[in-house]
Amino acid sequence: MTSNKELIIYTDGSSRGNPGPGGYGVVLIWGTIRKELSQGYRRTTNNRMELLAVIVALEALTKEGLSITIFTDSQYVVNTIEKGWLWGWIKTNFKDKKNKDLWMRFVPLFKKHSVKFRWVKGHADNPMNNRCDELATAAADGGNLLIDTGYEQGL
Repeated sequence: MTSNKELIIYTDGSSRGNPGPGGYGVVLIWGTIRKELSQGYRRTTNNRMELLAVIVALEALTKEGLSITIFTDSQYVVNTIEKGWLWGWIKTNFKDKKNKDLWMRFVPLFKKHSVKFRWVKGHADNPMNNRCDELATAAADGGNLLIDTGYEQGL
């Protein structure tokens, strides 16, 4: 059974220092259903958390072939996908680029769906982006911080 509904995802990443403790926040909206996700890490970067938020959101999905719009305040994430930089980075095996481990985790998830990215201004008047920021910063400031092995091992 297919649905003509679009999945709306808002994401944000945060780092207290760059690098420093960080976290991500995600809000998934499917019709009237809303789900929030967040997690903190002991040492990471803002860009890694911005990208990890997108990855975690896509990993949470149980269906394939969805029409998805992802709203993020990360120009790094939006430009890498929408301007096609990622595909060039893959061809050069990420020469002089960071976060290969996360981008390679992202690619198969991205290919399972029809995904559009939309940039939104951070810390502005978008309630869902602001909620993601709250989730991300609370996770970064909280206990139970995980290890971002990709960052700490220099992948």
